[in-house]
Amino acid sequence: MLSSVPLLVVSFILYNLGLAGLLGDGPNGDPWQTELFSFRMMSGGVFSMTTGILMIVIALVLFFVEIVKSTRTSNASVIDHLLSTFVFVAFLVEFLLVRGAAHPVFFVLMVISLIDVLAGFSVSLRSAGRDISVN
Repeated sequence: MLSSVPLLVVSFILYNLGLAGLLGDGPNGDPWQTELFSFRMMSGGVFSMTTGILMIVIALVLFFVEIVKSTRTSNASVIDHLLSTFVFVAFLVEFLLVRGAAHPVFFVLMVISLIDVLAGFSVSLRSAGRDISVN
């Protein structure tokens, strides 16, 4: 049953922990602009990893795992898609109603969640179409 839990709920929870102040304040009170590390590239440019960018990278990795999970054909995949839809709705409601969620990082996380819902249904429909054999 735990395999049906949408992994993108982790990014939703982490963002809300940052919103609650558990990840620190960061520059100008924005926890997503905190620089974790930076280094000079061979080109002379400087690469900086912020908590916001790290959050998006984590969500993309979780999104990849969700896409792989959507390729299985079982009754659990229907529950997984339903729960993924609930996660997207939670993102959308928070984006519309919570002041701290009006942030580019949260918007990207919400779009990743939307693509997860759409891709999950699409992949499941494509793979289910291949499972049907007509005699």
